[in-house]
Amino acid sequence: MTDKTTPPALPHQAVPTLATLRSFYQVLVNTLIANVTTSYLWFALTFWAYLETGSVLATSIIGGSYMLLVAVFGMIFGAIVDHMKKKAVMLISSAVTLITYLLAGVLYLSFPEETLVDWNGIWFWLFAGVILVGGVVENLRNIALSTTVTLLVPADRRDKANGLVGTVQGIAFMVTSVFSGLSIGLLGMGPTVLIAIVATAVAFAHLLFVSIPERGIAHDPEGGAAKVNFRGAIPAVMLVPGLLALILFTTLNNLVGGVFMALMDPYGLTLFSVEMWGVWLGVTSIGFIVGGGLVAKFGLGKNPVRTLLLVNIGVALLGATFTIREYGWLFIVGMFIFMAIMPIAEAAEQTVIQRVVPFEKQGRVFGFAATVESASTPISAFMIGPIAEFWLIPYMETREGQESLGWMLGDGDARGIALVFLIASILLLGLVIVAFASPQYRLLSKSYAETPAPNSEEAEAAAEAEVPSDAAEQAHDESSVLPEASSRAGRGESRT
Repeated sequence: MTDKTTPPALPHQAVPTLATLRSFYQVLVNTLIANVTTSYLWFALTFWAYLETGSVLATSIIGGSYMLLVAVFGMIFGAIVDHMKKKAVMLISSAVTLITYLLAGVLYLSFPEETLVDWNGIWFWLFAGVILVGGVVENLRNIALSTTVTLLVPADRRDKANGLVGTVQGIAFMVTSVFSGLSIGLLGMGPTVLIAIVATAVAFAHLLFVSIPERGIAHDPEGGAAKVNFRGAIPAVMLVPGLLALILFTTLNNLVGGVFMALMDPYGLTLFSVEMWGVWLGVTSIGFIVGGGLVAKFGLGKNPVRTLLLVNIGVALLGATFTIREYGWLFIVGMFIFMAIMPIAEAAEQTVIQRVVPFEKQGRVFGFAATVESASTPISAFMIGPIAEFWLIPYMETREGQESLGWMLGDGDARGIALVFLIASILLLGLVIVAFASPQYRLLSKSYAETPAPNSEEAEAAAEAEVPSDAAEQAHDESSVLPEASSRAGRGESRT
């Protein structure tokens, strides 16, 4: 259902065409370069930290800190995206990432490696923190990328475009997971940082030549255009029945995601050497490409909300089984399926927000969603690291633990981690069942079905139908006085 006070048409932007779609593809290529760079150093840092410290707690703190920073800066990033042109936002993101990686290189050269790997010392956390900041700032670009789908892609192709975004992220994950493991195993952390610096500089230079056609900035009429505004996110979310429930569902879902994030690498490094684990991550990340490609080819169906919940049922069933025995092949197959499912879930949520939220508020809504959803992940990551290291892992190594749960989980060095995966998956399955039965699910599904997509011909027609005749005449008069004002701009002024 379309709210009459926040019409879906854009007063300053042209309806996307095949020409703007080509611009979107250029943005995707640049995003691929940037994601390869940040993912490469992020994976390398995680591998290096675990191998040098041997601590699950250290890696869970690093992962949790990343998600905590994403949560803290999500709404700030969203407000910046709404206030600036999208290319400028992406340039700022690349520049800040380059500066932080240069600083990480300076730190590495300034101290012996034995000082940096002491995770009880300040220099380890400063070195890791600088790299994390560079990765977090990349989320500014990702929020901007989500809004360029609405800006540049025709409405009937947006779900498939979101699938392409997932495919690009999968390619980046595949390439970097392989090279990060090989880089740490064969070259070490120093050369790895240097490679990341060079790649980031290349991404920044390439972005200078990428075109993102944008006619001014679609400011929120209720927030004003003079300064960065944070107020539009929550009202925009509350105007859409069920949208807040979707974000809260994803938030609770991320509590389970924090478990996967904290323990997947330690589990894999228990089964494989760092070089082989990096290779297997690359192989399994082909699942990202497969999942994103399926969305790009077939879309998400008539109801992406339903698709999102069905996908999470698959994640729950998978998480309960892919570590049930300490078999390398079982974990690899499960990882492949898990990674194929993830871009489908991500594309579903993005497609819903791009449909039901006005374009001028989408940056803040995506930022709000990132803040709320990401806030849950560090909670579970910070909690699960100590729980796994000091309780569940030691318990499953005792005779009592093996006798009580060995019939279900088998035996091996990582049975404690397997127990955590099982518990988290059972909780996720219960959450999805509750979501399916909720009235918010039905309300959001109805809202998606009845809302014209922003920046589309359908939205233009709906906006024209809502304009009173005297307002339309006034808009026509103003356009004759100001030749540069389009009739679409006039319609937007009358609506606001």
